[in-house]
Amino acid sequence: MLTGIIDMLDCAFTNMKYSWGASIMDRIKIPKATAKRLPLYYRYLIILNEEGKDKVSSTELSEAVQVDSASIRRDFSYFGALGKRGYGYDVKNLLSFFKKILNQDTLTNVALVGVGNLGRALLNYNFKRSNNIRISCAFDINKEITGRILSGVPVYDMKDLKQQLSDQQISIAILTVPSTAAQKTTDEMVDAGVKGIMNFTPIRLSAPASVRVQNVDLATELQTLIYFLDSEKQKNDEL
Repeated sequence: MLTGIIDMLDCAFTNMKYSWGASIMDRIKIPKATAKRLPLYYRYLIILNEEGKDKVSSTELSEAVQVDSASIRRDFSYFGALGKRGYGYDVKNLLSFFKKILNQDTLTNVALVGVGNLGRALLNYNFKRSNNIRISCAFDINKEITGRILSGVPVYDMKDLKQQLSDQQISIAILTVPSTAAQKTTDEMVDAGVKGIMNFTPIRLSAPASVRVQNVDLATELQTLIYFLDSEKQKNDEL
């Protein structure tokens, strides 16, 4: 379960970095659905490059990332001619392109707000599979853990939230506080300059249009999974 959450986080944070990157991304307007798929392509290209593959076709890419090849070609078309007809895509060139456009050379420090069970699990993981994302500070109200270092990350008292976020110039935060504190905490983070929030609470947060909120609803994800499994079972039973 946690692995699935981490995969979502990896892609989501890569996508957030894409949303706020400069240069190329400021000049290219692409659909939100395309933006969400770019980290998937990038991660598979890393695998291909590590395996020593020189080229990849849209069909092969489609099978690997579970996106139809027509959508892949359309996604890539927003960035110009990335491949050659009859040849496919050069893995190294494509990897280099997406690395730049997804802002992968820049280290992003992330704040974890709420160090309960889920928060601790995320601290323990701390994006070990990523070289450019790390949780650099955490916040909680529990006096037993504030002022300590957990999994290499300093845990501050919530009363220091605005000051620390501002001082450390943190622009992205993971929110795992109780629902009753979610909106108030969000307001404080926004006041401190946070521009992106990964929201693990069931509350739909109110935030300025300039702040990107990405909701991760585990209950909904599980219900969706159960629905598809039940649908497949019914189909098999009818055969």
